[in-house]
Amino acid sequence: MRRLYVITILFIAALCSVAAGNKPSPVARLAVSANGRFLQYADGRPFFWLADTGWLLPERLNRDEAAYYLDRLAAAGYNVVQVQVINAIPAFNAYGQMSMPDGFNFEAADPPGVYSYWDHLDYIVDQAARRGIFVGMVCIWGGMVKAGLMDADEARAYGRFLASRYKDKPNIVWIMGGDIQGDIRTEVWDALATTIKSADSNHLMTFHPRGRYTSARWFNDRRWLDFNMFQSGHRRYGQRMGNKDYPIPDGTEEDNWMYVDSTWKHKPLKPVLDGEPSYEDIPQGLHDGREPRWQASDVRRYAYWSVFAGSCGHTYGHNAIMQFAKPGVAGAYFADGAAKPWYKALDDPGFNQMKYLKHLMLAVPYFDRVPDQGIVQGNGTRHDRLAATRGRDYLMVYNCTGRDMAVDLGRISGESKRVWWMDAATGRLAYLGEHSGGVRTFRYHGSGDGVLIAIDSAKGYISPSQQSIVAAAAPAEKDLTE
Repeated sequence: MRRLYVITILFIAALCSVAAGNKPSPVARLAVSANGRFLQYADGRPFFWLADTGWLLPERLNRDEAAYYLDRLAAAGYNVVQVQVINAIPAFNAYGQMSMPDGFNFEAADPPGVYSYWDHLDYIVDQAARRGIFVGMVCIWGGMVKAGLMDADEARAYGRFLASRYKDKPNIVWIMGGDIQGDIRTEVWDALATTIKSADSNHLMTFHPRGRYTSARWFNDRRWLDFNMFQSGHRRYGQRMGNKDYPIPDGTEEDNWMYVDSTWKHKPLKPVLDGEPSYEDIPQGLHDGREPRWQASDVRRYAYWSVFAGSCGHTYGHNAIMQFAKPGVAGAYFADGAAKPWYKALDDPGFNQMKYLKHLMLAVPYFDRVPDQGIVQGNGTRHDRLAATRGRDYLMVYNCTGRDMAVDLGRISGESKRVWWMDAATGRLAYLGEHSGGVRTFRYHGSGDGVLIAIDSAKGYISPSQQSIVAAAAPAEKDLTE
């Protein structure tokens, strides 16, 4: 009965999607902002990257399931889904169709009279566009390149095929790599990237590295790399786990904010974001199912830490969703797979709380925001660290432990400032009144983590009567289509 209920819901969702129209809406093209730190639409509106890792979407979901998943993404505020275009050579999808029936000769990619692997990916891309969602295409997972399953010549053939097929799709972001170091088979990544870029200059491109690395380490000087991505990974403090080439100091495993700092040391300056932090409901350290699992409060902390450090957006992930676990289908990763099916995980709190961060960022002037730890007096370390960011006339401090906050209101304009507390789990706002400049100590105002917001009283970005950050959001991303 339960399975029948789920199938019925997915069928209804698919019917609703079809009823919305057969042609996808045009999605505005993305570009890098003039200051080199953010992403924007080509018409100048800010684009705050809020992605879900739907890694196995092309392989594991059928049309109805894919439409339902994308509906839920859009409703939860996501504007990007990161997918593995192929997770094997060849890859197979839910219809039993293979990605490469004749290897890297793509003339046979679309057999006559067959709904091919690539037809299904086309459908997913078009359905995403209709909902204002970009598809971050990890062209090939890094493990296959590391294993020698695609060389530079084959990468060029693959790149020509991909660019030809998707260069006119409006909602594509190209992602090289896939959980791999860039100094492993570098010539393959350069061949794939330059081939795609030579045929498609309209879409942005980045590189998804291995955990605890940033793409800037290898590719920041490449013309094909438009913005950087790092993977802060899934380890808790102290989980070194025997890496020989550990690129960060011991005991900093959860401090994803430091990757933003280290990336911006590379020139030229390019936008950066955490493309894979700890996933909700995944074992800490990733591989041992007996370990505690990361919770919604953890994924919120990673998001606010990274963005307040200067990231141009953030990527969320969930153990069950990224591998689309469901009854009767073996887990793609880890011995114990996932604790619940993917469609149940869509109701988990972390998945539905990321939108409050996006609304917060878009509620105030976007492009002048900078990280500024000088806002906080007497800061702490690890989870007691308060993360601070500001524009010319507003500031924000993220607090995940409930400690008192000594905040210098003089870092922004205005003789007086209006102050709010935003609950990170609900987006609810509590107005704390007006305060003059200088250092002021604020008590914690919530039952969980949240953000202290101070705005020049002469500005009207948020109203004192406003009760939710959702209502305060600027119109920049409310209409994602041109």
